[in-house]
Amino acid sequence: MDRRDSIKSIMLGSIGLGVLLEGCVSGVGSEEVKKAISKFKYGRTKIEIEYDNRLFSRKCFSDNEMKTIKEVCNLILPPNEFGSIEEAEVPELIEFMAKDIPSYETPIKKGLLNLDQISKSMYQKSFVECDKNQQKIFLDDMAYPDLELSNSDQKDEVQWFSLMRNLTMTGYYTSRVGIEELGYKGNTPNIWDGVPQDVLDQYGLSYDKNWLDKCVDQSKRNEIAKWDEKGNLIS
Repeated sequence: MDRRDSIKSIMLGSIGLGVLLEGCVSGVGSEEVKKAISKFKYGRTKIEIEYDNRLFSRKCFSDNEMKTIKEVCNLILPPNEFGSIEEAEVPELIEFMAKDIPSYETPIKKGLLNLDQISKSMYQKSFVECDKNQQKIFLDDMAYPDLELSNSDQKDEVQWFSLMRNLTMTGYYTSRVGIEELGYKGNTPNIWDGVPQDVLDQYGLSYDKNWLDKCVDQSKRNEIAKWDEKGNLIS
């Protein structure tokens, strides 16, 4: 099982669905952002709209920081036939989350700065300028927490990578492409023909034909049931 399959298994076991909104990123104007989020017609109050506007009008990360975030996310979840973190707009989600939850912003920025400092000390170039193998060496040192320590007692870089990994997974696997990769169908209507006959036979049970015709008639599955005044099913 490769890294991606392992993560898919984790996500299938416990899918934490978050609200996925557009972020304010380099090259995207405020009007474009407002247009993008207008597709979510879920009844925002006046106060919520004002709050959204304040978030989307502010730029959280520099262009270089956004490039670094993109590189890190792609190393955590490389693109495949279903899609990529760019298609899932994961970097945009991370910036939105850093604006929506202020306690995220400083740790993320410090972690990004730390990556550049390490890469420059070792290779005299920034993290995004390093090749993939060099980048993986940096991240592998942060990817494995000490299992004997609580999360708050882990090294700063380990806590940073854990946060980035969680945000990347949440952003990707709650997006259209991520949900398609999981094969998650949600509440999909199906056809129920009643309890299987072999089970009924096993327990010596059977359906009343009149009720069977009323309750398990697939030609009427889209019709609303009707009841008489005494609570008897009519059709």
